[in-house]
Amino acid sequence: MKFFVMKNSFKIVGLVAIGSFIYLGFTNYPKLDLISGFSAKSMASVHFIDGRSQASIEQGDNDIPLVKLATNQIDDKASFATASVFGLKTRKAIYRNGLGATLIDDSFDVQKPYLVPKRTPNPSKLPYPYGTSEAKDSLFANIDYALLQKTVANAFDVGAKTDKRSRAVLVIYKDHIIAEQYGPGFSKNSKLLGWSMTKSLTATYFGILQKQGKINLNAQVTIPEWKNDPRAKITLNDLLHMNSGLAWEEQYDKICDATQMLFQASNMGRVQLEKQASFAPNTHWNYSSGTTNLLSLILRKQFKSPKIIWIFGTAV
Repeated sequence: MKFFVMKNSFKIVGLVAIGSFIYLGFTNYPKLDLISGFSAKSMASVHFIDGRSQASIEQGDNDIPLVKLATNQIDDKASFATASVFGLKTRKAIYRNGLGATLIDDSFDVQKPYLVPKRTPNPSKLPYPYGTSEAKDSLFANIDYALLQKTVANAFDVGAKTDKRSRAVLVIYKDHIIAEQYGPGFSKNSKLLGWSMTKSLTATYFGILQKQGKINLNAQVTIPEWKNDPRAKITLNDLLHMNSGLAWEEQYDKICDATQMLFQASNMGRVQLEKQASFAPNTHWNYSSGTTNLLSLILRKQFKSPKIIWIFGTAV
């Protein structure tokens, strides 16, 4: 009797385990596309642009929940990186000189010629930030440098801790660098992913165009799809302040508008464009990376030559 009871118990435990595995697989399978997409893009960007090793990237960039489940491969000869999760949902990111790393799908033609930004370097021997020479050391009587350095140092992890994970801190005061520190393995020459700092750059480009008199930030955005609905009242200023009222969800621990845009959409600029209005413009603030990509799409139309477009593109 005892043998049969144990046998039945093992069956129950086995069925529960199988059921749990199926449930977890069913609920998380859609996420695999996002996990492998993030991992491949991160791997390609950091390796081909900053020259860091696969092991370094896996330990310091992709070591976050779920993403660390990905298995990665780098092809230095063909300039691409791939990632998959348990052999499923393989994604590829390619590196192209002048454009950086791009996450692609199976329909992407890697052999197709592409436009390369035409950049004309204008080196200057002036000190930073006016040129490419080293910054001049300057002392300001009103600054407590000991306290400043202590504050900067506090932004970095000590020993084996990985709570803060800071890589670079640069403090600029009156156009002078007054404090500078880097994490292990990083320096002033390291190329770091800009992520949402690029939002500020995108806004700056619109400010330049406004100053040049080429756009009016308070004018309503001309988008054909918005012509006959409440979205027609949205201005560039509303988009720049992320209070357009457009529907948007941005939460990176789940499948949402932001993650689907970044890792599944073929045209990221249109994802926010196609969202309906949840509120009237300038009444509600909602953080939205989709809005910045929409602004990038609008920005493209300000230039006749596509060779200029990429300089202003939003990088992730």
